[in-house]
Amino acid sequence: MAQTLPELRQHLANGQVIPAHPLALTADLSLDERRQRALTRYYCAAGAGGVAVGVHTTQFELHQPAYGLLEPVLALASETVDEHMRQNPRPFVKVAGILGDTRQAVREAGTALEHGYDAGLLSLRALTEASPAELIEHCRRVAEVIPVFGFYLQTAVGGQVLPYRFWREFVEIENVVAIKVAPFDRYKTLDVVRAVAESCRSEEIALYTGNDDNIVADLLTEFSFGGQETDAPRLRIVGGLLGQWAVWTKEAVAMLRAIHDQSAAGTLDYRHWLTYNAQMTDANAAVFDSAHDFHGCISGVHEVLRRQGLMQGIWCFNPVESLSPGQCEELDRVCRAYPHLTDDDFVAEHLDEWLR
Repeated sequence: MAQTLPELRQHLANGQVIPAHPLALTADLSLDERRQRALTRYYCAAGAGGVAVGVHTTQFELHQPAYGLLEPVLALASETVDEHMRQNPRPFVKVAGILGDTRQAVREAGTALEHGYDAGLLSLRALTEASPAELIEHCRRVAEVIPVFGFYLQTAVGGQVLPYRFWREFVEIENVVAIKVAPFDRYKTLDVVRAVAESCRSEEIALYTGNDDNIVADLLTEFSFGGQETDAPRLRIVGGLLGQWAVWTKEAVAMLRAIHDQSAAGTLDYRHWLTYNAQMTDANAAVFDSAHDFHGCISGVHEVLRRQGLMQGIWCFNPVESLSPGQCEELDRVCRAYPHLTDDDFVAEHLDEWLR
């Protein structure tokens, strides 16, 4: 059952690890239900505070009616989460990716709500020709159906440039609960954070990093746009909704918890965490295939999970989606260099129970 709006806002404000859920397919590109459930069980068992389904990491092709899989995949994840939470009750957010023009987006929002989703991660990649006013109206229409998680998607994978003035209007939409900031660009990241800071809703809208190239630094930064001697609000990016956190999730949960605990105690070890940030960015470069303009980003996530036994293969709907030359070797390198970023032992210990 979906959370109430106050419960949802509080859970998101507390800061969560929200993996962007991959799609487990068979070699003939049909849904591998057993391994799809196993992935969801893994994220729950690893301590994630939610999952995001139907997003870029789940493959945007999922939303095409020809495949007929959007609703079954949303339902499967929701049912699997509910099964886990009946045995291990705790707050957990279910986020559904929402795509398309306004008619499609409103329909998908309704479907997500029917299957117990708490919020919709709203992608605007289908509206590249829309004016800023049309984009805002589109967002309002979706927010009338389901609480909205805003999404600044990087241009390399289909996003568009969304200026400060867009975000300043967007944050005034009443049913906006959070924003995933993922332009992979510090200037554009600041546009979003400043828009929230300069609104009257900085305590209602949670900021989440999607900047896989700068995850830890985003979580360490206290943002203020009024100088050191003013009473301007100080904002933090409190959690992440990330494709990177679709792998090695157990370690991501431990990292976020440690940062939260140290921050609350005033003992943040910036030297340690900035080194950790550089290591994580190096690892992400291999997973997301930054060397080839992110061509292999979904396949890289799949390959890590395949090596752990959670996925059977790296198949994608789009035949162009594949590992790039040298990407496997880069994954080998970062796994050797940074074993503390991985959770292979945790997965190996529980894999059979998740695959039951």
